[in-house]
Amino acid sequence: MEKIKEIPVKGTLIRVIKGDLTESDVDAIVNAANSYLQHGGGVAGAIVRKGGSIIQEESNRIGFCPVGSAVITSAGRLKARYVIHTVGPRWGEGDEENKLKSAVKNTLLLADEKGFKSISIPAISAGIFGFPKDRCAEIICGETVNFIKGRETSLKEINFFLIDDEMIGYFTKEMDRFKPEV
Repeated sequence: MEKIKEIPVKGTLIRVIKGDLTESDVDAIVNAANSYLQHGGGVAGAIVRKGGSIIQEESNRIGFCPVGSAVITSAGRLKARYVIHTVGPRWGEGDEENKLKSAVKNTLLLADEKGFKSISIPAISAGIFGFPKDRCAEIICGETVNFIKGRETSLKEINFFLIDDEMIGYFTKEMDRFKPEV
């Protein structure tokens, strides 16, 4: 794990970290899921392989999560205590930007409702769902900062966990646009 960038916003540290999301020791990691919560490939597949079949079993009981929404399961053998599964849009399905904004907001709302202090988030929809990486970074960073600025929250640490250098560059550029606020 390598911390690339960190800014404080209203008492919450927002970080860009290069590393393996499944190694993040936080209250919850975020899974970029599909609506049927079948965790076969990408980030989702890695989470279930490392965390164990309990994550898929709990997801099967939930059954379905609409695009833009979020649900929660335990985290099995992961360092994190929970997995928040959020469904971002597939590029080309229509209204993708608003759907991604909803996915981010609903993820943060769920974490806040549970009283979580720390969360780690991947680049939702930027992988196999084909969302343009630069717009993905802009939306995820912007929605996160707006969420923190817009309410009192239990969240004190929000990490963007990324492995792709190009994606890290986009997230770092977006974070540079925000002024630190203690």
